[in-house]
Amino acid sequence: MSASYFKDFETVQFEGRDSTNPFAYRYYDKDRVVLGKRMEDHLRMAVCVWHTFCWPGSDVFGAGTFDRPWHRGANDADAARSKREAALAFVEKLDLPFYCFHDVDVMADADGIGAFRKSFAEAVDHLEELQAKHGRKLLWGTANLFSNPRYMAGGATNPDPEVYAWGASQVRDCLEATHRLGGANYVLWGGREGYDTILNTEIGVELDNFGRFLNLVVEHKHRIGFEGTILIEPKPHEPTKHQYDFDTQSVFAFLQRYGLENEVKVNIEANHATLGGHSFEHELAMARTFGILGSVDANRGDYQNGWDTDQFPNSVEEWTLAMLEVLRAGGFTDGGFNFDAKVRRQSIDAEDLFHGHIGGVDTIARGLLRAAEMIEDGALEDFRRDRYGDWSGSLGTMIHDKGTSLADIADYAVKHDLDPQRRSGRQEWCENIVARTRS
Repeated sequence: MSASYFKDFETVQFEGRDSTNPFAYRYYDKDRVVLGKRMEDHLRMAVCVWHTFCWPGSDVFGAGTFDRPWHRGANDADAARSKREAALAFVEKLDLPFYCFHDVDVMADADGIGAFRKSFAEAVDHLEELQAKHGRKLLWGTANLFSNPRYMAGGATNPDPEVYAWGASQVRDCLEATHRLGGANYVLWGGREGYDTILNTEIGVELDNFGRFLNLVVEHKHRIGFEGTILIEPKPHEPTKHQYDFDTQSVFAFLQRYGLENEVKVNIEANHATLGGHSFEHELAMARTFGILGSVDANRGDYQNGWDTDQFPNSVEEWTLAMLEVLRAGGFTDGGFNFDAKVRRQSIDAEDLFHGHIGGVDTIARGLLRAAEMIEDGALEDFRRDRYGDWSGSLGTMIHDKGTSLADIADYAVKHDLDPQRRSGRQEWCENIVARTRS
């Protein structure tokens, strides 16, 4: 039943900005060379299995509105197989190179740890076949340690060590599956690694358990020979009141505390950045600064509410600023852009899945072209460099010399009778450069 779901759709192709075909890319020309690299290699785009193929279109006030063939009835072995087939076929129709999954997204429901492992193993066997059939790759895998009621108080931060051990089993199997499937990264998404109330929470114990868990994952990565990157996905809250991986800066502090800053990077999500009161480009700039930019979940929120709405990206200006930070960081190595986004509850047709992804792909591609144009123009980068240029001079060098004391710097100011002059930050000029970019 899944094999025929997308049968009426042709593979999406690039037709240029003047195309009127709603099933064509206007800006995503995968073979176009931008700053010395093919666009496909810059962006490394992926489709997620969870929102696109698992979510039935439900919300807290109503049942699912979608009528996908694999949603009908229980999530048994046949339904799970159908869902996997549809997922890889869809990624091929979009002509995107990657997909991403949680373990429970791709397997049939199972009770008990033995049955769970068996069901997941069967799914991995099938995914291996489908990757070869459709010519697609795995950007990253992850284990779901948040949906099952056993994880109501978290996975790695759960007060019950038996829950922690069950989670370790899931992560062990999913990390090994990611390695087998040629995945480029492995993500630890801490969906409930936080607290709802401090009244019943021992924060220090939970953080130490979380740090121990992550160290064990890194050790296992090296033990099995997985050469991909381990990623943490920052998120401030929702569903918990507060999550320990609040944002990129707090994640980096956590990694430093537990000796993981050279082993683990971040998978940044646009919607999580705004939930934390930041801009998307702020989180990317922080990750670039700390050297931990790994991968990105591409989506957006709705500024009229505080929920993680996971909508498809559609702001070219936002993605211009985001791509500027990615390019400044040197671009991706293992990472890429994963569409952690879902069509709206009223978008019930198969074609809506295409429209959402096509629009998101073109938005990101256009952001890349605009950011590249700004870098090639050089005006903004030259201004930023000149603004901090004096730090390469005698005073800046002296300040950072290990033998310099606070008194030395203060004495320098007195001796040279310093009278710093104000210099414009030219914010409006910088913003005009972004607004006037032609691509």
